[in-house]
Amino acid sequence: MDKQPRTLGDRFAPRWLTGRRLVIGVPFVWLAFAFLVPFLIVLRISVVENDPANPFGTLFTISDGAVQLHARFSNYLFLVQDDLYLITYLSSLKFAAITTALCLFIGYPFAYFMARAEPARRPMLLMMVMLPFWTSFLLRIYAWKGILANHGIINNTLISLGVINEPLQMMNTQFSLVLGMVYAYLPFMILPLYANLVKMDVRFLEAAADLGATPWQAFWRITVPLSVSGIIAGSMLVFIPSVGEYVIPELLGSPDTLMIGKVLWDEYFTNSDWPMASAVTVVVILLILVPMTIFNKYRAEQQEGGRA
Repeated sequence: MDKQPRTLGDRFAPRWLTGRRLVIGVPFVWLAFAFLVPFLIVLRISVVENDPANPFGTLFTISDGAVQLHARFSNYLFLVQDDLYLITYLSSLKFAAITTALCLFIGYPFAYFMARAEPARRPMLLMMVMLPFWTSFLLRIYAWKGILANHGIINNTLISLGVINEPLQMMNTQFSLVLGMVYAYLPFMILPLYANLVKMDVRFLEAAADLGATPWQAFWRITVPLSVSGIIAGSMLVFIPSVGEYVIPELLGSPDTLMIGKVLWDEYFTNSDWPMASAVTVVVILLILVPMTIFNKYRAEQQEGGRA
């Protein structure tokens, strides 16, 4: 077969700018500048001496023609020794896991209904899911204070109906914290699930019905396994920002609610201890990325085994 003639641009363009390398290289360059470089900066700050006049500290010095490295790991040792940080990490992971589970429990039926709706109605349903993003995140969360307060909409309605005699304590509790986080991150669960379910071939369900499977059996044995990638994507989109959430715990949580986002804020802006705050940040990133990497590797091995 005759080869296609090379264009003038192909002849003079560098090899790394052609074909697959360019397509793969652009996202890698973006990830390097958007994630790797900031992470390395934070990692550097976490191992330097705390100096309010120079938050970035001094990592290398030159003395008598020799380069000296001044790296301190006392911040990481302090994180291991102080129970407060361990409790805060576990509390953040707990609330993030609860939020993810509730978003999946609520969001899956929503996404399933949207995917099975008539094609003409799907754009309207998608718009309803994305409609909250048209309003400021801070305003949407702050509105829950007026809904859940002791003299808010819910308590006033229940008292006027005679259901309760005294206001229910809903604000500044774990209930209000979880409710606010589920409300804020529910669309991030629905959209990946919908994108996965809407592409599913319904002929599988028809074949299952022909073979005698009930709708419930077909759902658990066909729909759910085929939507695992959407479940994973939605869970990651909810879990990762929930771990470091600051605004919702600050507005809706109780004063004794321990979340890593509040600890970071206090270390950065109250204590002005940038190295300690950076160490906390590095550990949070590792707590999220290491399990994700292991899980993705496990999933890739399973998929390769299934193809074999």
